Amino acid sequence: MPTDLVLLNSRLLDPGTGGLLPQTALAAADGRIAALGDDRGIGALAGPGTTVVDLKGAVVVPGFTDGHLHPVSGAERTMGVDLSACKDLASVRAALDAARRSLRPGAWLRGWGLDPNAFGEQPVGFAAVGAVLDGVPAAIDLFDAHSMLASPRALELAGIDGPRRFAQASEIVCDADGRPTGLLLEDAACALVEAVAPVPTEGELLDRTAEVLRTMAAAGLTGGHAMDGMRLGFYAELEERGELALRFRIAPWCQPGADADAVAELVRLQGTGGALWQVAGVKLFMDGTIDNGTAWLERPDCHGESTHAFWPDPQRYTEVVGELHRAGVATATHAIGDAAVRHALDAVEKARTEGGREVRHRIEHIETVPDDTVARFARLGVTASMQPTHCCEFTRADHTDNWSRRLGEERASRAFRCRDLWEAGARVVIGSDWPIAPFPPLTVMAGARHRRPSDLSLPPHGPEQALTPLQALQAYTVNPAWTACEERQAGRLAVGFRADLTVLADNPLNVRDTELRDVPVRLTAVAGRVTHRAPDVS
Repeated sequence: MPTDLVLLNSRLLDPGTGGLLPQTALAAADGRIAALGDDRGIGALAGPGTTVVDLKGAVVVPGFTDGHLHPVSGAERTMGVDLSACKDLASVRAALDAARRSLRPGAWLRGWGLDPNAFGEQPVGFAAVGAVLDGVPAAIDLFDAHSMLASPRALELAGIDGPRRFAQASEIVCDADGRPTGLLLEDAACALVEAVAPVPTEGELLDRTAEVLRTMAAAGLTGGHAMDGMRLGFYAELEERGELALRFRIAPWCQPGADADAVAELVRLQGTGGALWQVAGVKLFMDGTIDNGTAWLERPDCHGESTHAFWPDPQRYTEVVGELHRAGVATATHAIGDAAVRHALDAVEKARTEGGREVRHRIEHIETVPDDTVARFARLGVTASMQPTHCCEFTRADHTDNWSRRLGEERASRAFRCRDLWEAGARVVIGSDWPIAPFPPLTVMAGARHRRPSDLSLPPHGPEQALTPLQALQAYTVNPAWTACEERQAGRLAVGFRADLTVLADNPLNVRDTELRDVPVRLTAVAGRVTHRAPDVS
């Protein structure tokens, strides 16, 4: 069998045990690992068309898979000004002013990554930002992608002049006199502005997505569980062009109000796709976010908010989960607050009891939950899909951040319980939720290990919830494979397994937590095809 890729002079790391395999070389053919052995034996398998790489002692691991990201919608969302580094209103105003001055007359200003903590004690709204947005149609996504700050001109163009009622838990935030403040909460409210804002052409967005995927490959990613089913044709087009640099499992959304036909269509889509992408699962939302006051908590937050589910009728959500379960479709439910997580687990338990089959469901985010909820994940076989860098970058150990203040001391003290869930027997998968947080997998794994901001400027938030180096590695390799029912073909370096490979300059298990994010990625391969190679790797 002709080989496509041969890697020599390497250290092959087994994420199951944390040890190195006895072999030093690997050959791939037809997208799979065809042989493991010594350099001489594997080198002899190379043919005229084989890519042969001497890794000079670099470490090969099964390809990193991000457990939760938004590749296509994220590519579009991040085409505006990046505000993620702004820590106060002065830096927000400066960034917006610089972007405004580069606009053509009448053009829209788009931004993303705005952290509500930058507003300090002031309410999030255009009044706090000041005159920089005067006369400019602006739509700025807050970091959580569940809320938007719209300028007065954008509200005017969208015809928004007061509160409205929505079929889902969305809100146009207004002041005491009923005038919009510019803050829009959740999809239905944000969509009013999106409907009148200009959008990139399909070609522009396709090129932007390809660019993002190349950058992801350079960071060591070989795959991702994509939590948005928008523009499925993009995946087919990128694959046709040879620019689909990652392997994707895609979970299209099921929103409140989905009728029997909508659910049937989601079932029909399962398994469709191409060589490197497949529709697999359905994404649902049980709540919004704590920072916005749209999470679903068992007790209200300090503002009396976060008291309702995203589905106006939570029972209908339970019915949909049951319908999908009976069809053998795995669900991935966005559930941040304790009440949302509890209800999602209740729905899975009911589906398992009545559905008569095994389906690997998952819950996304799980930001604050009590002990009894933690214990249920393993018993129900529900994957805990978490994003530790959200804790690292957006919350604080002293609980002075917006997220912690809203929750209060008790609930903020049980933030992002990655270790507790792991030790309770749950399968923990970690990821970035990009574009909510940066996607480099080594940065996410480092955050899971040290629980501090990536610049290490603050003490760890909940250090007892840190994962070990081996656990963090498994949460990006072995566990995503299991969650996807692919444990017999992915997540290990073994003959017959996918040749999705990440090559690092050093063993990630031996690198200090605070230095992990800086380990160079030497090479990335998907299905035996090199998608990234460092300039000095021959």
